[in-house]
Amino acid sequence: MVYVKNWDDFEIAAENMYMRNPLKSRFSMKYIHHKGQLLLKLTDNTKCVQYKTEVMPDLRKIEKFTGNIMGHMASNE
Repeated sequence: MVYVKNWDDFEIAAENMYMRNPLKSRFSMKYIHHKGQLLLKLTDNTKCVQYKTEVMPDLRKIEKFTGNIMGHMASNE
C-alpha cells in the first residue's frame, strides 16, 4: 500500500474510486497519537488510496472531504 504525497491527488483519486464502486468502498481514518499522524484510507478491495499527514492545516481539508464522502455514502443515489 502506497501513500499519496499530495492532498489534491488523494482527494480526486478517493472520490473517483468511491463513485465507480460505492457499494464496495470503505473509508477509514486513524490517528496515531505518539507520532502525531492522521491516516486516511479509501479502498474498494481491489485498489487502495492512502494519505498521511502531520500538518495541522490539512485538518480543514480533511474535514471538508470527510463530510463530502459521508454525504455521498448517506444519499440514496
